[in-house]
Amino acid sequence: MIGRLVNFFGEARYRKLRWRLLAAALALILIIDLLVPRHHTEHFWDAIPGWGAVFGFASCVAIIFVSKFIGHKGRIMQGEDYYD
Repeated sequence: MIGRLVNFFGEARYRKLRWRLLAAALALILIIDLLVPRHHTEHFWDAIPGWGAVFGFASCVAIIFVSKFIGHKGRIMQGEDYYD
């Protein structure tokens, strides 16, 4: 069972299927988000459909780029043979 799961996420022949499943999951989440009523929102952006998904995606991208910047420019990252 675990071997099939590892093969699904590791092998290139399942690439199209993985992208289609991802797109279907994102579309399903967006459709559900559009159907949920928002009666009590604290801020105006809470009433925007899909705001949570967009904000979450942008935050993840920002975290990745900031960490890479800190790692490379802040000299935190070391070469592979640093400890040899």
